[in-house]
This record gives sequence, C-alpha cells and structure tokens, in this order.
Amino acid sequence: MIGSPRVPLLVAAAQPTCVAHDVAANALAHAGLVRAAAARVVVFPEMSLTGYEFDAVPVAPDDPRLAPIVAACAETGTVALIGAPVAASDATAVSPHAAASGPGGSAWPSGVAAKHIGVLAIDGDGARVAYRKMFLGGAEPEHFVPGDAAAVLEVDGWRLGLAVCKDTGVAEHAARTCDLGIDAYVAGALDGEHEIAVQDERARRTATTYGVWVVTASFAGSTGAGYDDAAGRSRIWNPAGSVVAEAGPETGAYARATLGVSS
Repeated sequence: MIGSPRVPLLVAAAQPTCVAHDVAANALAHAGLVRAAAARVVVFPEMSLTGYEFDAVPVAPDDPRLAPIVAACAETGTVALIGAPVAASDATAVSPHAAASGPGGSAWPSGVAAKHIGVLAIDGDGARVAYRKMFLGGAEPEHFVPGDAAAVLEVDGWRLGLAVCKDTGVAEHAARTCDLGIDAYVAGALDGEHEIAVQDERARRTATTYGVWVVTASFAGSTGAGYDDAAGRSRIWNPAGSVVAEAGPETGAYARATLGVSS
C-alpha cells in the first residue's frame, strides 16, 4: 500500500445478468447494479458487457448503447469498471502480414483485425478503455491479442491497479502493477465453482505480498465457452488477506466494502 489516501473508498464487486452479445440489454443490467450498489467504484466481471463469447464484436467507448450506464454513473457519482472486448489501438494494431505476440504468449492470425479483452472505465462523463488483459488463457489467444502494459486508475486519491482473470494468477502481472504504486488490485474474473478456491488463493497472495486491498468481481450465471454455471461469489479482501465482503453465487448480487476502514 503506497500510503493513506485522503478518504475511505466505497467499492462494490457486482454480478450482472448477461445475455450473449446483447450489449443494450446488458448495459441496462449494469446500470441497475450501479444504482443498487451506490458505491464510488463498481467493478464488473470479465467480458460482462457481451458475455464470454469469443466472437463478440468489440465495444467502442462512444457506443450509444452505453448511455444507460453513463446516466447511472452520473446519478450515483460512480466509476464503473466493466469487462468488454475492445478494439486494438493504433499502437497495437496487427499488420496484415505479421503476427503479434505479447506477455500472454499468443500469436494472432495475419490479416484479421485485432481485439483485446478489456476494461472500460465509465463515469458520468462517458467511457474510455482503461486496460487490456495482458495474460490470456485457454482458447483466448486464438481470438484475442494480449495487452502490453499494466494500468492504474486513480479515484479520489486511491490508485487502483487493473487486472482481468488469468492476470491475477501470474506473479509478473501483480509485480508490474504493484510497482506502479497502488492501493488496491481490482479484477474482473470468470471461473467455475470448482475454481473459486483458486480465486481466493490468488487474492490472498497479492494482498499479503504487497499490502493492498483486492477486489474480484466474479461472473455469475451462464455464458460462453462452456460456463453453464459460473461461480459468482465476488469478494473483497483487506491487506491482511481476510475476506471483508462476499456476494452469493446468483446473478444480481454484489459485495460491497469501504476500503481504508479496518475490518
């Protein structure tokens, strides 16, 4: 932990219902949870805006379907961190005659537009791409390219290090992110029930190694790639590695805690 931020930070990790590929419907579900959680920061799971669908079309920050989330954030003063596929920036676009590789060890087919598993940061002023997943897992390298940089988002003096799913299990990612100076390590994830203990082990390790809060928003319900019953159970850990808030396994649930307050 880099120091004592000016004020405690109310954070929630939320589990929206998700309809495959239906960004408009999913945006409404996200907006509803932003209002229900009434937190300064609300974290959502990996690819929660489209579902974990490998053929999902990238979502642009200026997509008008995000308007309900922007409106909800404006009403509540929230910063929402939402998982979505995003297009490659010009700096990471793939040449039609060359493959791209990155820290996730992926190779991208030539001649195909690159896309990332990303995190959109949305507030009352709009949306932007805040992070691109660095370490890809499973079949992801066949459909996405890895990001190449750790990222920090600052909210009210709190420095939030961003991660997505497999990132949290790679020591290099935690080290590179924490080296930027962070107060909390914030992730969107997708796991099955049998993997929930792995989420806990990773979070406790990061919390206690670096003395930071850890927030994991864990996908609930069904989605692509065989996740018929994702684990849910989003949680928040304090720097001692203790769980201070936990959601149930169902969609629509959220965990909420105030970072900076002893628990």
